[in-house]
Amino acid sequence: MAATGTTTITMIELTLLSWLSPVFPTGGYAYSGGLEAAVAEGRVDGPEPLARRIGCVIGQGALWNDAVLAVAAWRGEDVCDLAIALAGSKERLRETVDQGRAFRGAAAYWVNPPDLQEDAPFPVTLGAFSAAAGIAPLSMCATFLHAWASAQAQAAIRLSVTGQDGAARVLAALQPLIAETAARAADSTLDALGGFAPGPEIDSLRHETLDGRLFLS
Repeated sequence: MAATGTTTITMIELTLLSWLSPVFPTGGYAYSGGLEAAVAEGRVDGPEPLARRIGCVIGQGALWNDAVLAVAAWRGEDVCDLAIALAGSKERLRETVDQGRAFRGAAAYWVNPPDLQEDAPFPVTLGAFSAAAGIAPLSMCATFLHAWASAQAQAAIRLSVTGQDGAARVLAALQPLIAETAARAADSTLDALGGFAPGPEIDSLRHETLDGRLFLS
């Protein structure tokens, strides 16, 4: 019995890791979340400002709200329209809707797709699919936030803000914040929505008119 239980847990963990890996259509580094604009305009020029920016978005910005929305969707709440309304820019809206649609198609190889509207944003889709797969909210939030931080670090490498050693240092420094934020989000309700990260939100807006872009956002 113990072996069977262990195998079940491992399969659930592997499912989550697969869903949030670089192989998945949401794990490709096509989006920078406005980081490219911040780099081009000199506001992020090394590992330390990069870590501060990522930490701000996770702890009190858009990623915090995304985690809360994912947990609400995991509970079965209809938060699609709310998630769309919370997208702070045209690029962020396109990113979250496109990723939600791409994720839904790929994750269907693991579980039967939940009933979601066509434009369900990524965190809503992730929450609904995680519930269908038996993935706990804490594990979902921790892996989701870490995957986003890792994608930001990879984008920073492509933008020559840092090398791989610096990116690893950034991820190590952010790990306690990711764990703490995931724990808060896993126990949250929609009353916890809200935050204050104007810098990254403005970066996302400014990216829309940036010349010579590498990223879609």
